[in-house]
Amino acid sequence: MATYLEIPNPGATYPTDPQAEFPKARGDAITGDRYWSKDFAEKEWEHMWKHVWHVAGRTSQLEEPGDFITHNFLRQSVIAVRQKDGGIRAFHNVCRHRGNRLVSTSEGGVAEHFTCPYHGWKWNIDGALDWVQDEEDFRQGSPCGKLRMKEVPCEVWGGFIFYSFDPNAVPLEEYLAPIPSLLKNRDLANWKRVVWRTLRVNTNWKFASDNFNESYHIPSVHPQFEGMIDDHYSTTIFEMYPTGHNRMIEKLQPSSRYVDAQQIKPLWAEVLKEWELDPADFEGRAQEGRIALQEARRRLGPARGFKHFDKLSDDELTDQFHHTCFPNFTITGTPEGLHVFRTEPDLEDPNWSTFDYWYLSPEIEGQQIPTIYGLRPWKDAEHQTGDFDAYTAEIKQGDFLIQDLEVAVTQQQGLHSLGHDDAYLAEQETRIRRFHEVINDYIEGRR
Repeated sequence: MATYLEIPNPGATYPTDPQAEFPKARGDAITGDRYWSKDFAEKEWEHMWKHVWHVAGRTSQLEEPGDFITHNFLRQSVIAVRQKDGGIRAFHNVCRHRGNRLVSTSEGGVAEHFTCPYHGWKWNIDGALDWVQDEEDFRQGSPCGKLRMKEVPCEVWGGFIFYSFDPNAVPLEEYLAPIPSLLKNRDLANWKRVVWRTLRVNTNWKFASDNFNESYHIPSVHPQFEGMIDDHYSTTIFEMYPTGHNRMIEKLQPSSRYVDAQQIKPLWAEVLKEWELDPADFEGRAQEGRIALQEARRRLGPARGFKHFDKLSDDELTDQFHHTCFPNFTITGTPEGLHVFRTEPDLEDPNWSTFDYWYLSPEIEGQQIPTIYGLRPWKDAEHQTGDFDAYTAEIKQGDFLIQDLEVAVTQQQGLHSLGHDDAYLAEQETRIRRFHEVINDYIEGRR
């Protein structure tokens, strides 16, 4: 019988939550049509996407009153705009005259108004209609003072701007719980997005949530990490929460699934040496290097510019904390920063989606930021876009995004097969079935 770590862990040396429990599922089938059926995609829109919270962008994009970003989701478009009082409000990106989109750019700034390009109606950044052409020519009276841009709920957490299409959406902190408390040691609001990349991929949006809800694929898809990421279920923490979010914590140490787990591998040796630890001292007991690494980072980190280490728990100084936020937002915390993944459905075809990868980092004094794309300055990155087919990268450790997305494309093809009827999951993959069951809960009216 498989042995898993106790959840919740009463002796946890990392941020946790009393509502955490080991993942369990009803057993709902995960059939292939969920990934390619237009009918199923329409049910997701009607019953789920219209009610959850969406990430529009980062607060750092809105520095001054009138600064705005637009977020297009399927056929909807939302404007998030900085107000004169410093707050942020969000509105449907449409003129209420005859339905023209007000803004066609992804971000920008206005002094006072959004001006409709069709007939020049001027909408204040607070939503009020301030001016229309031929104001006296409306039988029902001037629309000024009557009409407002239709507002949507908008809240901020961790420097992320969220909005919902549901006017009665639960408060954001309630929706996200307990993710904010699990990440409380990281000052995300002041971290910068030093990598910002969007790829269009020939796969359904649910692939990423499935993928990041397990580490079972790591030996096959990411073999380069064998020597420094312990992907074995017996050492991994698996948690689920009532809100539909999940978490997995992997230890930074050689993988326990191999008989030579206590032998020093090249990648692990590099990590130890970087923090003044001699790999030879841990030969035959390589996993003990994890605790030594925590101690070294605690001792040496602040002087090297990693002042944020002071706020991290011991386990956060080494391990990878994978938070999968329902439905499409994944946050992976490492000691150095935050990997953020977001997938969104394609406008026309559920066989396609967009895949966002962001890397958020605290300031490391005196240093540039190490990322999977090399060193980056500590400043907000420009947006990079493109199709996955044209995406290339040369990364020393191997680009895990390429590895994951290549599998995503071939899986999307396989999910059309008449030979596939339901996923046959290992216990460590239970969070995947749980994810799909939460989707079903929305569609069938239980949420």
